[in-house]
Amino acid sequence: MKTKFLIIAVILHSSFTVFSQTKSVEYKDGGQMLNGISVKPAKAAKNNPGILILPAWMGIDDHAKDSANRLAKLGYTTFVADIYGIDKRPKDYSEAGQKAGYFKKNIKEYQTRIQLALDQLVKQGANPNDIVVIGYCFGGTGAIESARTNMKVKGIVSFHGGLSHDETRTIENINPKVLVLHGADDPYESREEIEKFQNEMRTAKADWQMVYYANAVHSFTDKNAGNDNSKGAAYNEKAEKHSWNAMLVFLKEVL
Repeated sequence: MKTKFLIIAVILHSSFTVFSQTKSVEYKDGGQMLNGISVKPAKAAKNNPGILILPAWMGIDDHAKDSANRLAKLGYTTFVADIYGIDKRPKDYSEAGQKAGYFKKNIKEYQTRIQLALDQLVKQGANPNDIVVIGYCFGGTGAIESARTNMKVKGIVSFHGGLSHDETRTIENINPKVLVLHGADDPYESREEIEKFQNEMRTAKADWQMVYYANAVHSFTDKNAGNDNSKGAAYNEKAEKHSWNAMLVFLKEVL
């Protein structure tokens, strides 16, 4: 009887291990050590598509990791990018603003970190021809940069991401499909910036969509953002659910 119980325990433990498949992955940008998170599905979707997740300005957080796990359960190989570096994670919002601001001003360095994370996603088994980049806030800005520079991805999804860019840059045609999910009351994106972004997409001949969510401000997908819209950033359960479903429809379309 004891032997039977032991066998059952081993089988259960083995099943759990195969299902989770989450691990830290170290990689480098020159001398800077980076540490992302890989989550492999127990059963991959057809053609083994991959999703790169770009976190908000605090770096790898619970929100990004939760998205990686939820998508892995749907059959996607996922990878959460480390943009800042193991020893460069911000300690508070003030430091996060400074670090995110640096990469927005030095956009080529941001693009390099995104590309390195894409490379790691492929190394973890994702099909290099079936990848989508998603990002939150600062990460949403990065997702849009993935489209602007025509990284080898099928599409990008920006959740309440920054839309502006250096207007001295030449606007090239954009190949990846673009989905922007935006809070209708987000105070951090002016009407002028939104209009410029939309005109940029038109000039770039992009296949793009922009969806607005009522009563939603910045960070509407983040449960840790509180619920006070007057602060400019707050969680909105309805907007979070609708935007997640919009992303899933988009993923089925492009992958």
